[in-house]
Amino acid sequence: MNDFFTFLVLSLFVVMSPGIDTALITKRTISDGRKNGYKMALGITIGSLVHTFAAAFGLSAILMQSALAFEIIKYIGAIYLIYLGLTSFISSKKKDESTQDHSNSEEKTSALKQGLFSNVLNPKVAMFFLTFLPQFVKSGKNATQQLIVMGVTYTILSITWFFLYVFFINYLRNWLMSQKVQRIMDKTTGVVLIGFGLKLAFDKQH
Repeated sequence: MNDFFTFLVLSLFVVMSPGIDTALITKRTISDGRKNGYKMALGITIGSLVHTFAAAFGLSAILMQSALAFEIIKYIGAIYLIYLGLTSFISSKKKDESTQDHSNSEEKTSALKQGLFSNVLNPKVAMFFLTFLPQFVKSGKNATQQLIVMGVTYTILSITWFFLYVFFINYLRNWLMSQKVQRIMDKTTGVVLIGFGLKLAFDKQH
C-alpha cells in the first residue's frame, strides 16, 4: 500500500509538471476553445493506455522469469528518472519553443488525433512507461495485472488533471503560464524525480 501511495504521489508530480502535453493542450485550448482542448487531452491519455498495455505485455514475462532483468530495469528506471529530473531544470524553454512549432504545423489536424499521435509516436513517452511502471511491480506473480492497474491509474490521473486544466485555463492562463510558476513547477518536479531516482538506485529489491 505504501508503494502504491508513493506511485500516486510521483505520478501526480509527473502529470502536473509542464511539458509537451501541457503545451499542446494549452495551445489548442487557447486557439480553438475548450472542446478541442478536451479532445486533445483525451487523445493524449488514450496514447498513455497504448503505452501501458505495450509495457505490461512486453515486460511482464521478463519480470516474472528473471530476477537479473528485474534489477537491470530497476536501475535503468532510476537513471532515467534522475535524467528527467535534471532536464526539468534546464529544458523548459526549449520544450516550449519546439512544441509551439509543432503545434503550428499541425493546427488543422483533429485535436484528438494530434494528441493521440503526439503521445504514441513519442519515444520518450514509451521509455517513460517502460521504466516508470516497473519500479512499483512486486516481483513474482501477476506482473501484467500490476502494470495494467498502475497504467490505468496513471491515465485516470492524467485525464482528470488535463480536463481540470482545460476548464480553468481561461481563468488561470496568465498565472499558469507565467515564467515564475513554470520555474517553480519545473524545479519542484526535478527535485522529486531526482530524489526518487536516487532512492531507487540504492534500495534493495524486496
